[in-house]
Amino acid sequence: MFIIYGGLFFALFIRIVHIQTTGVVNGQVLEAKAAALYEKEAVLTAERGKILDRNGNVIAEDTLSYRLIAVVSPQATTNKENPRHVIDPQKTAEVLANHIQMDEQEIYKQLTKKIQDKNGELKQPYQVEFGSAGRSISHEIKTAIEEENLPGILFTSDTKRYYPNGPFASHLIGFALKEQPEGQDTIKTVGKMGLELFYNEELTGIDGTMQYKSDAFKYLLPNSEKMVKPAKNGSDIYLTIDKTIQNFLEESMTEVFKEYEPETMIAIIANPKTGEILAMSQRPTFDPENRIGLDDWLNTATQKILEPGSTMKIFTLATAIETGKWNPNNIYQSGSYTLLDRTIRDHNYVGWGPITYLEGIQRSSNTLMAYLLEDIGNERFVDYLNKFGFGKPTGIDLPGEVSGKILTDYPIDYVTTTYGQGSTVTPIQLIQAMTAIANDGEMLQPYVIDSLVDSEGKVIKQQEPIVKENPISAETAKHVRDILATTVTSEAGSAQKYKIDGYDVAGKTGTAYVADSSGAGGYLTGQNNYLYSFLGMAPVDDPQLIMYVAVKRPQLELGETGSDPVSEVFTSVMESSLKYLNIDPENVVEVETTKLGKYVSKNTVEVEQSLREVGLNPIIIGEGGEILDQYPKGDLQLTNGSVVYLKTAGAITIPDFTNWSLRNVLVYKSLSGLNIEISGEGYVDSQSVSPGTVVNQSSPIVVNLKTPKETFLSPLDVEDLEGELPQD
Repeated sequence: MFIIYGGLFFALFIRIVHIQTTGVVNGQVLEAKAAALYEKEAVLTAERGKILDRNGNVIAEDTLSYRLIAVVSPQATTNKENPRHVIDPQKTAEVLANHIQMDEQEIYKQLTKKIQDKNGELKQPYQVEFGSAGRSISHEIKTAIEEENLPGILFTSDTKRYYPNGPFASHLIGFALKEQPEGQDTIKTVGKMGLELFYNEELTGIDGTMQYKSDAFKYLLPNSEKMVKPAKNGSDIYLTIDKTIQNFLEESMTEVFKEYEPETMIAIIANPKTGEILAMSQRPTFDPENRIGLDDWLNTATQKILEPGSTMKIFTLATAIETGKWNPNNIYQSGSYTLLDRTIRDHNYVGWGPITYLEGIQRSSNTLMAYLLEDIGNERFVDYLNKFGFGKPTGIDLPGEVSGKILTDYPIDYVTTTYGQGSTVTPIQLIQAMTAIANDGEMLQPYVIDSLVDSEGKVIKQQEPIVKENPISAETAKHVRDILATTVTSEAGSAQKYKIDGYDVAGKTGTAYVADSSGAGGYLTGQNNYLYSFLGMAPVDDPQLIMYVAVKRPQLELGETGSDPVSEVFTSVMESSLKYLNIDPENVVEVETTKLGKYVSKNTVEVEQSLREVGLNPIIIGEGGEILDQYPKGDLQLTNGSVVYLKTAGAITIPDFTNWSLRNVLVYKSLSGLNIEISGEGYVDSQSVSPGTVVNQSSPIVVNLKTPKETFLSPLDVEDLEGELPQD
């Protein structure tokens, strides 16, 4: 027995020594197995970058939301009087179906599903979720579900992509959705369309990690160290879009779309001095928050071609003037023009008899263009169209741009191209070409991205204006503007409906055929089957804005013309935008202003007092003391009563947000870093956290906004006006 037990002890001793020496058992490294057992790794999710307008107003950002969870295991309930799991799956499914976008039967199936354990036996899971329908739950929906008092229904904090402006340049901005990439455990927000897709990599950022050691119950082991690799948040994108001008455009297009029920609409506003796109929208549109209305995924401005109609006459005229082939007093016979076996006619079919070239432009005569082409020459004409950028992409910083085509297959193609038929262009090409007319011959490349700023505030891309070409001289450009102005002011002018009080407008109307998509070939006929458009600028002497509007197949009443819906958009938006930009100094009322200083590192008490003395309204974010940041930055002229935000260290006390504008709330949210969820548009009506409450960075705060109409109308009034309120 001694020998046997001695031998076993000796064998065990040898085994222990071997394990101690090699650290290997049955081919497996014990240290690695221990690390796998105790070492954990958590993902620190990077925050997706914001998309902002040129003034820092948020267009898209991540915001607080909630994820819906249902605890279905009876083991969660320890007290039958207070159940902690779903007791009645049928009733729970019925109630939840009223609040989330998921069918009642699907919810019930999820609540009662079984899963296989390690032994292959079916068992009930501890909890279940509801896919995309249960993610990105708003505070309002969460509150409504909680009021149903459903046992076992819980919520966890989450983030969602938030678009505070609703349908706002939607085909430009696009949208992003949460999804779980194949082979990964984490759920990411991924761009699916527009800028969200095109700049997805820059917006996404890089996730971080946190490594630590814990026991089987996930408690941190004593003396263990946490190794943190911080996440790098996505970059912010600042657009050239101006939120105010974009809102002018959205509101006007919504009204016209509702009134005339056209097939489609497109409008673009640009700064001719720089090429910056200030507004861009189309109809039909959609709400990126829920994708309601999304049928067409293409951006009409850059990804669709059209026949420009008479707006192309602007560039035929410019070519004639630049090449010395224009004499406004020349007389020609209007009505019809024949080339070989083809005859073209003016839009009234019979013309206006013998008229001057100038009157021909004012009346938008097609036959005049044919006579000008005789003098210019086919090859030279096409050469100038190339200089104006037609037939090739503009190079705008947007995906999928198409180029259109200048037809030169037959002699008649050159003639029809002079007045915008046959050949095709994109709306953004018309805007680019028009910058040469408005900007004294210099043609600017259009762009929508002003800058990219990384999570540390470093500018990684700054777009500067790019002169693409100088197709005409400054003298020619001014001459064209003066002639185009007469199409608005002359008794013979075809653009009289585009007059704006106080501003001189120059531009050209367009009426283009619409191809028959039924398969029969050719073009549609009838008053309601054209593409009506206008390409114009203001003021004439020194254009500050250019704008293109096109309305396809509007439903016109007897006595109405295609210029009615187009001019409603152009005149209202152009006038509002010019006044907003203070373009007309003669009509600007002088207001008292104060130059803002730079207050970082200064004492809050002194700065606050000095700001109030000069008529400014300081808002302190923090406990006071040394100022760490401010908004707006220094060296700006502010009107009296303007708000100045001063960021300091320490706990933050929530102010009374009542009647704050959306912009002011967004600025406060950005500087404070608080978890503020914003619901609605307009001005603050209520807040979930009372004024004077001290909060921390993780405290959820919900701020509800209402438009002035919602604020001053009773629920009964709103119900009565439901048919009158814009659906967007």
